[in-house]
Amino acid sequence: MNTIRRIILGIYISAGALVLASCGPQNTPEAESTEESETVLAIEQDDISETEPVIRMEIDGEILPVLADVTTAEDNSVLAPVYLQRGDKHPIVMRLQERLMDLGYMDNDEPTTYFGDATAESIRKFQRQLKLAQDGICGMETWDLLFSGDAPYYKVMKGDQGDDIRQIQDRLYQLGYLLNRGDGDFGEATEAAVRKMQERNDISIDGAVGKETVGLLYSDEVKPNLIGIGEQSDLVKKYQQRLIDLGYLREEADGNFGGATERAVREFQSRNDQIVDGFLGPDTRIAMDSDSAKPFGLRLGDESESVREAQKRLIHYGYLASGLDKGYYGELTEAAVKSFQRQNGLTVDGTVGIQTMTALLSSSAKKKPVSVPQVSQSTNTGSSSSSGSSSSSGSSSSGSSASVGSGGATVSGSAGNLIGIASSKLGCPYVYGSKGPNSFDCSGFVYWCLNQAGVGQSYLTSGGWRNPGRYQRVSSFDAIQAGDVVVVSGHVGIAAGGGTVIDASSSNGRVVHRSLSNWWRNNFIVAWRIFG
Repeated sequence: MNTIRRIILGIYISAGALVLASCGPQNTPEAESTEESETVLAIEQDDISETEPVIRMEIDGEILPVLADVTTAEDNSVLAPVYLQRGDKHPIVMRLQERLMDLGYMDNDEPTTYFGDATAESIRKFQRQLKLAQDGICGMETWDLLFSGDAPYYKVMKGDQGDDIRQIQDRLYQLGYLLNRGDGDFGEATEAAVRKMQERNDISIDGAVGKETVGLLYSDEVKPNLIGIGEQSDLVKKYQQRLIDLGYLREEADGNFGGATERAVREFQSRNDQIVDGFLGPDTRIAMDSDSAKPFGLRLGDESESVREAQKRLIHYGYLASGLDKGYYGELTEAAVKSFQRQNGLTVDGTVGIQTMTALLSSSAKKKPVSVPQVSQSTNTGSSSSSGSSSSSGSSSSGSSASVGSGGATVSGSAGNLIGIASSKLGCPYVYGSKGPNSFDCSGFVYWCLNQAGVGQSYLTSGGWRNPGRYQRVSSFDAIQAGDVVVVSGHVGIAAGGGTVIDASSSNGRVVHRSLSNWWRNNFIVAWRIFG
């Protein structure tokens, strides 16, 4: 049989291993007459047949042959493309995404066979770090380097540029280490800010953002460089007065940042869509200065000392049973507030605004009439009502009974409404750091949906959802039911019933409705029961 001159690069998918095979040039008359070298993707591990189709190794060429029936990575007869690029669908993309996630270039998520924008951006980050051409395409060189034993973990430093750096700069700005928002260019000011943050937090000082620094930046333990407890200045006094005007602070503006001021700042942040950290950071000050700043108000889902204070007054006037001043604004507190508002000639909306709080704190408010039934503690969903007992999980992934931890609280409302809101955003693009309304990352998606459903939830990262401190804890994966917030390592979504979840997926590149698969089970940390 005549042999033509060609270079054979084979990518084999067999028992989860990648095998690269090459065949050198053959100098024959037929080879000399060939116009150009051609590339074939071999599919036999031990035998390369000359009857296999010859596929051009071109970025714009046909590089994904016979993929119509591809369903699993275990099918070792699948032809894999020499170049993986945006728009490709192939089982080997799952392995690529897993590697990118392991090395910190891609947000943790359930790997898919789809090579979308998020995967391409992650490849660019890796290529940037290794000083390669940043085309977002995974060719042979990028693949070999990515899967080598010494492949580096994600790290950025002075001279780097990108949208991920803009996000890091924004976080440094929020923490008070950068004076201005970033432009995506890691320059001297950013390096100095990183060094200062590292020094203040007692970690290695190198001015670069690698594994340790990334983990710290988005953790609850990070020490900010902001105006907080112990500060005393005219600036503190200015914002104390603003908090007084908005109804959050009921003490004198004296310029001393104490516990009452911190509590007021936290409540302002929660009400005004800020990260709740209790510091007068730049974003918080901008929000306070805005004419559209939302005044004081307690609502369903809030948890604070002000909620506890309102509950104590409701108990005092007879609208809430003794012992229910837990500091969590649940269904019974809402019902008690409505009853109080109705009896005292206030707008009946179940929220505690400035007028309702003023009335509660007064000595002339009307007590509960005998005809108004007192809310019973035995039905309080704002306290520990499960006491270790099980509740039905008719829409859990396995249909088994729920195992819900005690000490939490459920929020009144409709899980169906939350799921409907989440479903309305199916197909919206995944964009890291986005909180909606038309693009999201995983935590931004949960934050937006809960607030649209009337749950007063401040923004939390996926790490912050490990312990939000207010909802019923669901410790068993099999107990998940519709409307629960499901937390896995590095990711978060909303259970949609029937063993499914709706989430903003980096690996899919969009908001998707998918199965709570074994990946979710294996990475499961906790779920939170938002609705009873």
